[in-house]
Amino acid sequence: MNDRTTTEFNTQCVIACHHYDGKGSVEAITLEAISDVLAVEDGSYVWLALYEPDELVLGKVQEEFNLHDLAVEDARVAHQRPKIESYGDSVFIAVKTAQTVDQRVRFGETHFFVGKRFLVTVRHGSSLSYRTARARFEREPELMAQGTAGGLYVVLDLIVDNFQPLMDEFSAQLTQLERDILSEDFKPNTIRELYTLKQDLTRLRIAAAPIADIISQLTRLRKELITDEIQLYLRDVQDHAIRLNDGIDTLREMLSAAMSTNLSLVTVHQGEVVKRLGAWAALLGVPTLVASWYGMNFKFMPELEGKWSYAVLIGLVALICIVLYRRFRKAQWL
Repeated sequence: MNDRTTTEFNTQCVIACHHYDGKGSVEAITLEAISDVLAVEDGSYVWLALYEPDELVLGKVQEEFNLHDLAVEDARVAHQRPKIESYGDSVFIAVKTAQTVDQRVRFGETHFFVGKRFLVTVRHGSSLSYRTARARFEREPELMAQGTAGGLYVVLDLIVDNFQPLMDEFSAQLTQLERDILSEDFKPNTIRELYTLKQDLTRLRIAAAPIADIISQLTRLRKELITDEIQLYLRDVQDHAIRLNDGIDTLREMLSAAMSTNLSLVTVHQGEVVKRLGAWAALLGVPTLVASWYGMNFKFMPELEGKWSYAVLIGLVALICIVLYRRFRKAQWL
């Protein structure tokens, strides 16, 4: 079965267009054939997968599925907030996606048009392919029997599952940064890396948090699309999304604690440096003070004419410095 449909439109946008008869049979069709297939009331349905479609493709999709203008307008451009909207017999859903690209977290969006006999997925930006979700859907007859709601479930499940590797990666980064924080060698870049990690976690929280609420609204408001059987599957995805949000919140709290600890240790380190500088300044201050006295051009000063004055002065300065050094060492200033 070919995973890319050949049409007169931009074929780079159309990832897959499959017709399911609801009994286990799958057929690849073209965009032009969608309305003809749906015109036959036989309980079959169509799953169309798009990636950053152009105006021509979206216009044809709107025509074939009779989609609402506002829903198509939302799907035309990314940067939609996560949401669910009802348009007559169909539902429009927008969710955020995320993946690692060049060692940085990149975010994208997936838009769904869900009807009784059609499912359209529109991917924008950074998003892993849903080919594996379609493969799972087609090899599990119980999901195919659920129609478009079964396809919606496998894609949402994949989206939520794709957040987990990012969580594991963030957790590993935080563990390494904690080692750097507690090490004896101060690393100036640590606070910058902590801030970048917290920024990524915040964006991940914004992306993942609405999914559980969207699923809750979907199962509550669209009983004609979401059967009791598929609700069990969607609740499982909702549970995963809630646990994901809890995990993100936990990591953010740990990250905030790590940032506070890092700043505290930096302050302590600076205090130690200041103590050492103060101790060395005191040690150097003794000979500097004595030398400044005897460097004055006065004719009558005590001990200038004595034979052992120079040696006594050196010994006295050395003794004072030794006493101060031992006291500073005992106080752990040196």
